Amino acid sequence: MQFRTTGLLLLGAMALPASGTAQTTPAPSAITRTVIAATKLPTVTDVPLHFKAASITLQPDERSSVSAANGILYQMSGSTEVALDGEAKMLNAGEGLFIAGGKTAALTAGSGGPSTFLHFFLAPAVNLGQPAETAPAVVRELYRTANPIPDLKPGGYDLNLTRVTFPAQMPSNPPHHRSGAALYFIISGTGANTIDGKTEARGPGSLIYEPYALVHQWGNPGNEPLIFLAFNINPEGLAAVLPGAPARKQ
Repeated sequence: MQFRTTGLLLLGAMALPASGTAQTTPAPSAITRTVIAATKLPTVTDVPLHFKAASITLQPDERSSVSAANGILYQMSGSTEVALDGEAKMLNAGEGLFIAGGKTAALTAGSGGPSTFLHFFLAPAVNLGQPAETAPAVVRELYRTANPIPDLKPGGYDLNLTRVTFPAQMPSNPPHHRSGAALYFIISGTGANTIDGKTEARGPGSLIYEPYALVHQWGNPGNEPLIFLAFNINPEGLAAVLPGAPARKQ
């Protein structure tokens, strides 16, 4: 398993007009994407895999540990020191780290206040019932896929967690689908999620699962930025998002 350091991809920004002036529709280049953590997986077809997400809270200076399936931590508030493979990294709010399956990581909350973080897993069914972190951590499971992720193919895959920001008044993007699959977690703002011609508002704390064949759109009709996390898996060398609907199987 290789660990790839976090990267940053900024796709421009657009200032919003002041109240009372002519409205300017943000261009797609105004979307900001920040890769929080990423890795490469040599295969994802040995066993059926699921997405799972949990919220974990540690009180100041409390210690916990985790040994589970491949996953990525995302620090929501406070700080957490993660000791793994003889190295320690302090995660502050907005930062994350990939933890490979089978590795044991020691977690210590910072002394400045409670530590709250999300843990996203790509897990086989046998691991779904395992606790995310050990006591005294308070663990709240947020989501798990009812069925294995469909349409995964032989070969290498990219696994990453990306923070995405849609500016205010961003129109819905064109219909598209995932080349692999993704699990979204909305941090702030309210997005417009369109599936089969039906649009629903998705607010903070919402989790949205996007398997391969789901054709969908996202926009931000609100007056504040929409910020969400995308826990994504896609075939290596293939874009995570592809236009339109997937090709029909022959």
